[in-house]
Amino acid sequence: MTTRINATAIRDGSWWIAEFTLNGREYGTQAKRLDQLESMVKDAAALMSGEPEDSFSVSFVIDMPQYMDAVNAYKEAAMRAREADEAAAQASRAAVRMLRDTQLPMRDIGTLMGISAQRVSQLARA
Repeated sequence: MTTRINATAIRDGSWWIAEFTLNGREYGTQAKRLDQLESMVKDAAALMSGEPEDSFSVSFVIDMPQYMDAVNAYKEAAMRAREADEAAAQASRAAVRMLRDTQLPMRDIGTLMGISAQRVSQLARA
């Protein structure tokens, strides 16, 4: 059985500090890098409980609003960019299909769309 640990992490100077509760008791540990913190929490939990490290799973809440606001803004912008890329890809394939149906040559379609004739050919096959 895996014990789920919900930890809170903050940055303090050059260290990441994690606080968590296990069996009704509060514990803490630290690491230099965020990617090391999960193993440090598992190590501390194993030490305090006598259970093996692999019997724990850890999730973090980063309690640093100034960090998370910037990260969440990035993730939202990246998601919108992926959605826009997909919309552009669908629109380009649809445009090529429609223009090819009118019997326009590949080079003319490329000129109209601002892409190479080779790219038109790729889109026509997609």
